[in-house]
Amino acid sequence: MSNTEQSPVVWSPSEDTLKNCQMGKFRGWLEQQGFGPFADYHALHQWSIDNLETFWQKVWDYCGLVCDTPADRVLGKRDMPGAEWFPGMKLNFAANLLRLAEGEHADHEAVVAYCETRPVLRRTYAQLKADTGALEAFLRNKGIKQGDRIAGVVTNGYEALVGMLAATSMGAIWSSASPDFGVGAILDRFGQIEPAALIVVNGYGYGGKVFKRQDDFAGLIDGLPTLRCVVSIEQLPGEPAIPGDRVTHWSDALAEGQGQAPSFTPLPPDHPVYILYSSGTTGKPKCIVHGNAGLLVNHAKELMLHGDVGPDDRFLYFTTCGWMMWNWQASALLTGAAVITVDGSPGYPDLNYLWQVVADEKVTHYGTSARFIAGCRKAELAPAKNLDLSALRVVFSTGSPLLPEDYDWVYSDGAPNVLLGSIAGGTDICGCFVGSTPLLPVRRGEIQCRFLGVDAVAYGDDGEPVTHGRGELVCRQPLPSMPVCFWDDPGDERYKDAYFSTFPGVWAHGDFIEFTEHGGAIIYGRSDATLNPGGVRIGTAEIYRQVETVAEVKDSLVVGRQIDGDVEVVLLVVPADGQALTDDLRKTLKTRIRQGASPRHVPRHIIEVPDIPYTRSGKKVELAVARLINGSSKADNRDALANPEALDRIGECLDEAGLLPKG
Repeated sequence: MSNTEQSPVVWSPSEDTLKNCQMGKFRGWLEQQGFGPFADYHALHQWSIDNLETFWQKVWDYCGLVCDTPADRVLGKRDMPGAEWFPGMKLNFAANLLRLAEGEHADHEAVVAYCETRPVLRRTYAQLKADTGALEAFLRNKGIKQGDRIAGVVTNGYEALVGMLAATSMGAIWSSASPDFGVGAILDRFGQIEPAALIVVNGYGYGGKVFKRQDDFAGLIDGLPTLRCVVSIEQLPGEPAIPGDRVTHWSDALAEGQGQAPSFTPLPPDHPVYILYSSGTTGKPKCIVHGNAGLLVNHAKELMLHGDVGPDDRFLYFTTCGWMMWNWQASALLTGAAVITVDGSPGYPDLNYLWQVVADEKVTHYGTSARFIAGCRKAELAPAKNLDLSALRVVFSTGSPLLPEDYDWVYSDGAPNVLLGSIAGGTDICGCFVGSTPLLPVRRGEIQCRFLGVDAVAYGDDGEPVTHGRGELVCRQPLPSMPVCFWDDPGDERYKDAYFSTFPGVWAHGDFIEFTEHGGAIIYGRSDATLNPGGVRIGTAEIYRQVETVAEVKDSLVVGRQIDGDVEVVLLVVPADGQALTDDLRKTLKTRIRQGASPRHVPRHIIEVPDIPYTRSGKKVELAVARLINGSSKADNRDALANPEALDRIGECLDEAGLLPKG
């Protein structure tokens, strides 16, 4: 059976969409200049990777990005690693995000902030710019300067955006974490980058509960000796601020700098704007540094062209400030859209809550996780039948592969008229390698396409492209949002080892992927978590695709157990509420996996566990469990897990089943 037959079309663009979406207009604009003609999206993509410099210059021009000094050329050096983007340019990241904060757009909503502990907050672009200038002036008065790090332990709301914009306006470097992180996990991150300023909430609300963090965060301040000032946000109204003589209340900080405009300091193209972090489950997180021009132009391409986000749109991506999707969401400001932020539990007071916000706010672009969509399917939600989602055009999904059954749910009960954009990339590039486009149909269970300007292919172990089937996701040409470096990494040794040690001169991303005959993509999980039973390489996502459609299963995790020179597949199952892992359920699971995948995929062992461990950005932690079952002495960084106790319980269950190594 071909991929086309396996993947029926579940959405197609209308003639109006093809003509009037931003990517359609971009294609026409290029053709007017003598490029092309482009028969379809794939022809446009091929041109974009064959003419890399021309393509990125055209993205810059079409998206209306601004700089103080133009670049000498687009690519100074093409080396990977070490590509030099836009040499000679001077620009400011915040100036681009706030470029529509004057003129007729100034009074348009910029941010609408929902959270569990405070009333909804609405701010215009003019107000956002004014508060950015005020906070920048306050920070400058405290001695914060260009190149300093400004760290935020913040919720996904208005203050986080103001803090980031103030930092990047003055040429400081923004780095954020979510307030549900333990102090140890935050120090593992911020301790490496030695921040000069800290913006921090006094607590947060989640799932109807209030979590006071004043004492914890006072300890955090003590652990960061380089701090020169601290700004405390009253996330819990009426509760005390963070104690300490260096602490200023948020409202007082803005009052002190009131009336000052943002400086929008012109900076080189590779000047750092963000420091993001790897998950840190196997040790201290890597500090990934993203640069000024490269991140900006890539986000403009992804949001404006692939996402079709514009100044009349309303954009909501459910995220925390500890996940790169927050940074991606923040860049939606450059489109002029209203950014709708939501802080709290996606399931409180119930799973309908976010869909209700989407309806109430007339959201046009809604982003969430594959896990959330699966949860809605399993709960048999039907927002399409109960809510007015007529404004909604695009639903983004990321975090893990989206199951074919979840496409079915979206197009029946979820939001049947939307472009369902499954997107995949990572913190490493703060963006996407593959994802959505309004110019192509959506096929069940498939990511639509490679992104423009991304020379992505699947490599076999021999370092050659795989013409059929799956392989390692690699990128053969530079991408502007590849990191400029890792923090404190002399000679870029850790950076090179992370991405370029597998295939020299080629970025190896660490995902196991197949590109289909019509240009779509299917991701089979992390390549470092692939299984090799009997020497056959299979992805964990292939098993999840089968297991997570079984109603009696709430969650699952797959690992390989090394034994006698081979690998046994071990499936851990969390039964749905009121269910148990019976012999009949084991038989059902094995049959489903055998029929839906292959006999090779069928687990040797199926074990009931009470919970599955996740990172704080919502990704299953397969490697930690794999190390546990294979007796690795390598310690896991438990502070990086959202629920570290799950690892202990799994250890007990595996021990009871006789699957842990002796001694």
